[in-house]
Parts: sequence; structure tokens; C-alpha cells
Amino acid sequence: MVRTSRPARVTLDGQLVGYWDREAARLETIAAGTRFAWQKRRLLRKAAEARGKAERSRQREAARDPAPEPTDA
Repeated sequence: MVRTSRPARVTLDGQLVGYWDREAARLETIAAGTRFAWQKRRLLRKAAEARGKAERSRQREAARDPAPEPTDA
């Protein structure tokens, strides 16, 4: 058995990207079923904040370590 490469290390920022994307989707789903407009506005505002946090983590993750160049053998 030959190991081609070591799996990429998952960083906290990498985990946060997925978490905040899931949280934003969850909040949007809840907002779609709300009865009052003020609840919907608040939940959509929270979802937008979560998407912003995910984007910040995504940028930090991209800046941390550029993807290694594939080597041709």
C-alpha cells in the first residue's frame, strides 16, 4: 500500500467556515417559517452576520496556506 499524500490538516478556520454556513442556512430556514415580520428580519440579520463570519474564516483559511502545486511525475 502506497501513501500518495498526507490528508490536509483541518484548521479552526476551516471548521468555522462549515459551521457558520450551516448556521446561516438554519436561521434562514427558521425565518421562512416565522409568523411575524420582526422575527423574520431579526433572523435574516443573524443569518447575514453568520455568512460574514464564514467569509472572514474562508479568507483567513485561504491566506494561511496556499494549495500546494501538483507535481508531475
